[in-house]
Amino acid sequence: MSIRHLDRLLSPASVAVFGASSRPGSVGATVWRNLRAGRFAGPMYGVNPKHRALDGVPIFSSAASLPAAPDLALICTPPATVAPLVAQLGTLGTRAVVVVTAGMSADQKQAALKAAQPFTLRLLGPNCLGLLSPHIGLNASFAHTDALAGDVAFVSQSGALVTAVLDWTRSRGIGLSHLVSLGDHCDVDFGDLLDHLASDARTRSILLYVESIESPRKFMSAARAAARNKPVIVLKAGRAGHGLQAAASHTGALAGSDTVYDAAIRRAGMLRVDTLQELFVAAETLSRFRGSRHGTLTLMTNGGGAGVMAADAAAREDVTLADLGATLKACLDAVLPAHWSHANPIDIIGDAPVERYAETLAALLADEAAGAVLFMHAPTAVVRSEDIARACLPLVRSHASRVMSAWLGDDAVAQARRLFEEAGVADYATPEEAVHAFAMLQTYRRNQDILMETPSASPDAAPDSGAVRATLDGALADGRDWLGEQEAKTLLGAYGIETVPTLAVAPTADAAIEAACGLGYPVALKILSRDITHKSDVGGVRLGLADEAALGRAAAEMLEAVRSARPLARIDGFTVQRTVRRPHAQELIVGASIDRLFGPVILCGQGGTAVEVIGDTAIALPPLNRALARELVSRTRIARLLAGFRDHPPARLDALYDVLVAVSRMLSDLPQLAELDINPLSVDEDGALALDARVRISRTPVGGAERFAILPCPAQWVRARRWNGREIVLRPIRPEDEAQHRRFVESLDAEDLRMRFFSARNELPRSELARLTQIDYDREMAFIAEATDTQGCPETLGVARTVSDPDNVEAEFAIAVRSDLKGQGLGTLLFAQLIEHARARGTERLVGLVLRENTRMLKLSAAMGFKADPAEPPNSGLRRMVLALKTSASPSCSSA
Repeated sequence: MSIRHLDRLLSPASVAVFGASSRPGSVGATVWRNLRAGRFAGPMYGVNPKHRALDGVPIFSSAASLPAAPDLALICTPPATVAPLVAQLGTLGTRAVVVVTAGMSADQKQAALKAAQPFTLRLLGPNCLGLLSPHIGLNASFAHTDALAGDVAFVSQSGALVTAVLDWTRSRGIGLSHLVSLGDHCDVDFGDLLDHLASDARTRSILLYVESIESPRKFMSAARAAARNKPVIVLKAGRAGHGLQAAASHTGALAGSDTVYDAAIRRAGMLRVDTLQELFVAAETLSRFRGSRHGTLTLMTNGGGAGVMAADAAAREDVTLADLGATLKACLDAVLPAHWSHANPIDIIGDAPVERYAETLAALLADEAAGAVLFMHAPTAVVRSEDIARACLPLVRSHASRVMSAWLGDDAVAQARRLFEEAGVADYATPEEAVHAFAMLQTYRRNQDILMETPSASPDAAPDSGAVRATLDGALADGRDWLGEQEAKTLLGAYGIETVPTLAVAPTADAAIEAACGLGYPVALKILSRDITHKSDVGGVRLGLADEAALGRAAAEMLEAVRSARPLARIDGFTVQRTVRRPHAQELIVGASIDRLFGPVILCGQGGTAVEVIGDTAIALPPLNRALARELVSRTRIARLLAGFRDHPPARLDALYDVLVAVSRMLSDLPQLAELDINPLSVDEDGALALDARVRISRTPVGGAERFAILPCPAQWVRARRWNGREIVLRPIRPEDEAQHRRFVESLDAEDLRMRFFSARNELPRSELARLTQIDYDREMAFIAEATDTQGCPETLGVARTVSDPDNVEAEFAIAVRSDLKGQGLGTLLFAQLIEHARARGTERLVGLVLRENTRMLKLSAAMGFKADPAEPPNSGLRRMVLALKTSASPSCSSA
């Protein structure tokens, strides 16, 4: 991953077009014309050996003949010429190239990347439309029109969609900060551009049109970082899923590629939309309401029909309409006719004068419980729409983050709509569109909450590694892909998942009866065959067998049914288990599989044999903790049943969450784990009990933490230390450390806070605490020194952290030690582990900005080998301390 030289790509000072032409309809002619027709103020060079001049402008014969190296070059020449041109441009000093050329072979693309590599020259494309940066008047594309300048960035894999967006945004007056066509994205990709745009001051929202992702961990790291700073909205093609492969397990069949994309987008705090129009509606909505936390909606209308349509839309979208409190109703009674609706939607009646609109809106905005307000108006002959808008302007200007509007109609409401939009109010064409926008806002908030959630502690008990290893080794030695039912339950038990005692016996009625005598009736009988995955499909499951006679008959009938349905299947025996009576239990499925792109995924939902037909499942990416497990369960319909109803008490959900966390840990620990179904998992007020399980393993590792799209907390960096007579642990910080970290920050004195945060604040906002404890281990690290206090509770004694740039060239460090423990060597321990970690990651240098009066830190960093940056101005209040960890090497563009 790399953001190197993307400034040259998106904000160049000079541009050259290779293949500039006058031939009508050619790409080179169109690119040259668009570049010159824009407002770009820098030097523009045309290059084509066949021309001396174009439109009176001198044209150069080659790269070598250019008067200066262009910041950006656009290549519109035949495929075979691209790699040599890239090499020439790199030698000249150009560091960004847009390869518009189509039809390049895989070898030609690789040759271009190889030519770029020595210069860290960035390649956009090939086979792309180009890019536009309207703020500098740059149209480096063969698009049919230019873009308006604005604050929305659009990055697309489809060139056709780029031109459609250009047309669509211009007609609606929507401005763009950047518009980029990725094409075949052999170098610059979504991850690179997300990293760059996240810190681009001109970009307030980032919109993506995605067809595929090639580097999931890079994409997820960049997306999570960007989504913390500004809204990121994704239009992902391919919901139909025609390319899904058949899968042996329920989880494999249900965890299709599109549902996994959904899970990834949600986990990264982004918002997914389905249409081009939704893409820009969502961008406007999030830019206006992102900071608002109102979760309910009040509908205000001058016509019953509009109110009913909006209320219907709210019901469809699961949007909660606010209840009108007694105080608010009294206020409304004072300003509305006696026959007003007295409910939400609030119908102020079609003959309403200007004053009624303003007074009603004032009453609603004075009551926080009213939530967000959707102001709807259909034009009437009683009063002009513009007059209504002007009367309400003072209110909406001061409450723009609470008001949405739907001025229904066209010419009659155009001026009113314009006045509201100029006041900062988001306007929508219809009531339904406004309600849908509010629903998207709620979804976005939930996705953001996943990033900001404070998890409760999850069980940390280590699995029985001996039992796990013996189980897997035994199956692999037998040449089996599927574990037997007993083996699968042994695996679950090793990770703390409670299972039903099960006995495997020979495939005879007598053997089954003997086992049942030991277990006690009633029992369940299942076929045991390495060749049969879904036992119910072949008559291989019988439940509730009450006595010996019933069990004997069931065994004989089952053998006959299975042999008839699967005559070639090897029958290894029966499994017999005691029937569990849990009258309030719900049957769930918890599973795992390996997605081709995003790696291991986890599934949860309503279980049973009809799980695919019912379709009540949700997908999440590991690693999970209880908070993320809770969010996963909340997206299923069966969650409502688990909450309790009628005579069914609420289920013990923590037990379900712990099963999901245990499965997440399995996926991390066991690279051989390919598919897992726990189905059914019985969940009730007593906990969670696995009744059946299927596990497929692979001789070749297919999973494990290294294949997670989101890097889990790296347990290998947990170190026990003896310090100052105490046993302490140096370990990576975890999300569940938030409360502990708050206590640590509060323990620092004002001067130490000023040295660490450059301010004397002793209380951090919740969002910042979450950001400090929920880190991306792929780019950040924070080691805490932890000990046990006199009450037996864990406490943080110090913390050292680094944040790396996307290229992993430079990482900035910061260290804080509890004020009463300074000068006792704890900072040295933390610093040493931080440096060791940075070296292991391949970081080139560590840097720290230290206040000049922070002599203790300056002395410590010098003792650890840091040098003061001589380029730092002497009058600066900061010293930049630098530690070189390795010699810089130019990264390959292919891995950028």
